[in-house]
Order: sequence, then structure tokens, then C-alpha cells
Amino acid sequence: MLTIEKLKEFGADTEYGLRRCMNMEDFYLELVKTVLEDTQLDQLESELSDGKLDRAFEISHALKGVYSNLSLTPLVDPIVKMTELLRAGTQTDYSPLMREAKGAFERLKALSE
Repeated sequence: MLTIEKLKEFGADTEYGLRRCMNMEDFYLELVKTVLEDTQLDQLESELSDGKLDRAFEISHALKGVYSNLSLTPLVDPIVKMTELLRAGTQTDYSPLMREAKGAFERLKALSE
């Protein structure tokens, strides 16, 4: 079961996330749970592997907003780096950042079990 304490251990800035959710803990936790059901991270990986950097930028930018608003710091960090590289049109190997993001996502998912 997902809890504020588990999210803190994960590295989320739960105080900020809760403030963004009007200090409604149930609402905050529900929003975090919806992140776990989202498939955009997989879509991002697919767009990157297909070399579709414009679409990858759109997805990473959207994820950056969601993860940042919920203060899911371990997810925010690699996605912000990726978003800025994509914004600049940088041709690079994005796989290390994708591994970092997907690893954080899996750790977050494990907290809800």
C-alpha cells in the first residue's frame, strides 16, 4: 500500500507534493497511483528508439510536469535532463537516462504493492 512515509523513503518531496494538492493526503496518493498506471514512459522509450525526437520531447515535457507537480524527485531528475537535451535537439544516447527513469518508476511501483 502506498503511503506518505514510503514516498518519503523513495525520495519524493512529499511536503511540496501535498501542498500542490491542498494538503489532501488521499488526493495526493490517488494522483501518484495514476502515475503508476500511465504508459507514457514506455511511449517515450519507444519514440527515442525510433529516433522521433520531436515526439519524445513532447512526452518528456508532459512527464516532467506530472512528476514535478507530485514532487517525485527520483523520476523528475532524469526526465528533466532528458527534456532539456531533447529541447536542444541533441542527438545522443538517451538509454542511460531512460534506465534511470524506468528504474525509479519500478521502485515507485513496488511501493504500492
